[in-house]
Amino acid sequence: MSDRDLTRVAHFLYEAGTLKNARRTGWWMAGVRDPESVAEHAWRTSLIASVIAPLEGADPARAALLAVWHDTQETRTGDVNHLGKRYAAPGDPRTVTADQTTGMPEDLADPVRAWIDEYETGDTPEARCAKDADRLECLLQGIEYRARGHADAQRWIDNSRARLTTPTAQHLADALLAQDTLDWLHTAMGQRKQR
Repeated sequence: MSDRDLTRVAHFLYEAGTLKNARRTGWWMAGVRDPESVAEHAWRTSLIASVIAPLEGADPARAALLAVWHDTQETRTGDVNHLGKRYAAPGDPRTVTADQTTGMPEDLADPVRAWIDEYETGDTPEARCAKDADRLECLLQGIEYRARGHADAQRWIDNSRARLTTPTAQHLADALLAQDTLDWLHTAMGQRKQR
């Protein structure tokens, strides 16, 4: 058993839990009263990153790792939507992460800081997959909100689609846009889709 002081790690785990209650604020402009949380977004972003990465020749575990950490700074900055960023820039993710990891054992803090730097720099295949996963998750969420009657979500769908950089993410976006949100269920149930 280690005799290291893990108090700051425990603090961070409680802090990270606040992302389960932090809402993605941009969706309010599309009329979504109770949008998904930052934690829900990060989970599906990580899953998408693990799907895109092997198809792009990248490491799926590393892409998912970068994706799960990509919004952890929002415990301190909140989810600042694109309009809000015009008036109040959120904190630099590297600076926020450095503050969040202060006092943690360096063999944990150093890799966490490196993951955030890698994601923000975006130079590795895994970082590009994680960034595209972030955009694809927004596109996918927009499709789901549009299907629930939020027509204004189309703006998020279009903007997210236009920002994709990897061929796999672009093709996956086209596949998502070509079907309804419950086509998977009809297929799983062996049913013909009702139009």
